[in-house]
Amino acid sequence: MPEIVFKGKEYVYNHHLTVPYRPLVAHADKGVGAPNLAGNLVIHGDNLAALKSLLPRYAGKVDLIFIDPPYNTGNEGWCYSDNVNSPIMKEWLSTNPVDGDDLLRHDKWLCMMWPRLTLLRELLSERGSIWMTLDDNEVHRARMLMDELFGDSNYLATVIWEKADSPKMDAERFSTRHDTMLVYARDGLQVSLNRLATGDDEVAPHYDQTDADGRRFYLKPLRAMGGQGETRAARPNLYFGLEAPDGTLVYPALKDGTDGAWPWSRKKGLYAVPCGN
Repeated sequence: MPEIVFKGKEYVYNHHLTVPYRPLVAHADKGVGAPNLAGNLVIHGDNLAALKSLLPRYAGKVDLIFIDPPYNTGNEGWCYSDNVNSPIMKEWLSTNPVDGDDLLRHDKWLCMMWPRLTLLRELLSERGSIWMTLDDNEVHRARMLMDELFGDSNYLATVIWEKADSPKMDAERFSTRHDTMLVYARDGLQVSLNRLATGDDEVAPHYDQTDADGRRFYLKPLRAMGGQGETRAARPNLYFGLEAPDGTLVYPALKDGTDGAWPWSRKKGLYAVPCGN
């Protein structure tokens, strides 16, 4: 499998192993109710140390992880903070914050993400998934990073979510209304995702049929859709008869009652549309 190569990778490859375990200490004055490390937790501290501290109790038990790392836009002013035992990495500590003029900002971002994603993978259960929000600055590198750490077979989706309801009129080139969310599983064969329940008022009105399990659906005509594109003359490769059990040829009917065209060619349609019986 291809792997992503970046400056400093050899130094952070096993960096998570050198991070010491630290005990989680409950602060009653900052919580609600009696201190309980087995309950809901809000952890204050370095995120790498926090992840390592969670491992003894939660390794392999977390079903859902959501992270919102620095997008590395060049304007965030985030800092590379890992004290890795390497002269190169120690030099990085003195060149913070990481801004748009830093020619190694992508390498630093990948070095920062590698040990954290490694520990997050260890926290996931066999049916668990991890969701990471990004924009176009690092999403392509993050995809390669996640492919290497989680396995490309455990990639589930790239989800697009709308971050603005209107474009930026002063954009220099393209104005984006969306950011991206990468979704990976610990085990793509065992991952568990639950569908949202929808009420009748949330279903499009053309879903006017209901199956035996109460699920809504609609019937779509088996003919090419779209004005002139559905006619025999416009799509001759999609115009052919299907033989019915009584030997007659069946064509999709247009609204005016004339013969139309199928949505697929004969070769594809034979696999998609059952005939006879």
